[in-house]
Amino acid sequence: MQEMVLNPRIVEIRQNVLKKNDLLAREMRKRFQKAGVYVVNLVSSPGAGKTTLLTEVLTRLGKRYNVAALVGDLATENDADRLRQSGAKVRQITTGTVCHLEAEMIERTLKEWDLEKIDFLFIENVGNLVCPASYDLGENQRVVLFSVTEGEDKPVKYPTIVNSADTAIITKIDLAEAVGFHRHRFYEALNEVRPGIRIHEVSARTGEGIDEWISRLEADKSAFVHASGSL
Repeated sequence: MQEMVLNPRIVEIRQNVLKKNDLLAREMRKRFQKAGVYVVNLVSSPGAGKTTLLTEVLTRLGKRYNVAALVGDLATENDADRLRQSGAKVRQITTGTVCHLEAEMIERTLKEWDLEKIDFLFIENVGNLVCPASYDLGENQRVVLFSVTEGEDKPVKYPTIVNSADTAIITKIDLAEAVGFHRHRFYEALNEVRPGIRIHEVSARTGEGIDEWISRLEADKSAFVHASGSL
């Protein structure tokens, strides 16, 4: 089979797009740091439970902090409507045919928000484990989610997103026994790709593990504020 060779012009365009994105993300990160906003980028396959988990996290964190969320989808505002039930400030980013969020989309959507009044900003990326790996959004932490219903080998199938993540979350953990999920196999697969990555097991239905993850986020934000000198 003849190997396909990309047109040099296509390669150049892709490199320029990524460079532009990274430069803007770097500037946004400075703005977030100055305002004391801790930004979490959530990435997963469709159906892994990002929206359900995030709704619960926003509800709980919102009792003590000013929280906000941006949510990306190809179409509809369904997920944004669900997230608004938490009482948090939420905006939808409709990407059309684009399978990921980009720094420019985040910057444009945040223009009318006062960052000084936000403690935590969550970005729910488009359901995809490929494209989002290449796009920095100015976040402090990238979190990749896998549900127990997806099997144990997902991390080795999508190593790029795992390598770019700071934290891995196993969702729907209450279904682990019912679907025959083998924790040790999943942990082995995850650590094969990214040894030592931080892992949390959660269930939005039962509440298991959610407070532990929130406590970790609070600690991360405290360290971030201390390091940046933000108030």
